[in-house]
Amino acid sequence: MKRSEFLQKGLMATGALVAGSSLTSNASTQTVNKAAKTFNLNYGPHDGMFKNLAGNNFLDQIQFMYDQGFRGIEDNGMSGRSPQEQEKIGNLLAKLGMAMGVFVLNKGGNGANTLAAGKKDHIDIFLKGCHEAVEISKRCGGKFTTVVPGDFARNLSLDMQTAHVIDALRKGAEILEPHGIVMVLEPLSDTPDLFLRTSNQTYLICRAVNSPSCKILYDIYHMQRNEGDLIANMERTWSEIAYIQTGDNPGRKEPTTGEINYKNIFKYLYEKGYKGVVGMEHGVSGSGKDGEQRLIEAYREVDAFM
Repeated sequence: MKRSEFLQKGLMATGALVAGSSLTSNASTQTVNKAAKTFNLNYGPHDGMFKNLAGNNFLDQIQFMYDQGFRGIEDNGMSGRSPQEQEKIGNLLAKLGMAMGVFVLNKGGNGANTLAAGKKDHIDIFLKGCHEAVEISKRCGGKFTTVVPGDFARNLSLDMQTAHVIDALRKGAEILEPHGIVMVLEPLSDTPDLFLRTSNQTYLICRAVNSPSCKILYDIYHMQRNEGDLIANMERTWSEIAYIQTGDNPGRKEPTTGEINYKNIFKYLYEKGYKGVVGMEHGVSGSGKDGEQRLIEAYREVDAFM
């Protein structure tokens, strides 16, 4: 299957209706309100981002997001939710016509079980997470799952570690590909111990895995810290990028709070034809309701690139 067809089907399936569950929060009884104007890109807030304006219930927050013009969400913690809660989220997203962005693959790679080491028990944990992701996807409608290969195995050469990561990801792709699920590899800047650090390194690995189920998650915050030259690096690796996340630098808060020119970056993404969720994986610079309202205004400001 061509990459474009594969991702298109995955995006269309995102947020699909999952039967067998009824909503129990206030959101379940609300009709779809006349919402605020939608954005040029599909920005996706996460749980807790609007807890002061919408309350602590994630379903109520999703309804609030919709009313503010957002048409997507992401939820790193989806794997830790109960199956019943996953279904409720999927049902509400389908009702509102919203897209489900990434959820993190359960133990998809970390310092404790790094894929770079090539150890069978580490790979088995990763593959178990892939099988779980298939079931989670059926319930919540999400077609993108975040994978971090873990830390360096410093007793091995970099080439050997890279080969181990590729081998493990190929096995994971065999599980996910029949279900149209894409594991998106995220290079991070949190610690120098992390194996996956740059977009070109991730590009090389995705090309070697050679599956529509193994692509790049380009987190603009992390890539600004690790490599800069953001638009040029996205252009170089575009054929393997399947998901985008945001966060300004320094501080990892909403756009307009740091040094990144998000209006230009979003204009670039729009002109490239990116239709996926732009995950808002960052904090809120202000406090309380005023801080959350300012976050919405910041996205309106940087989305005004037309």
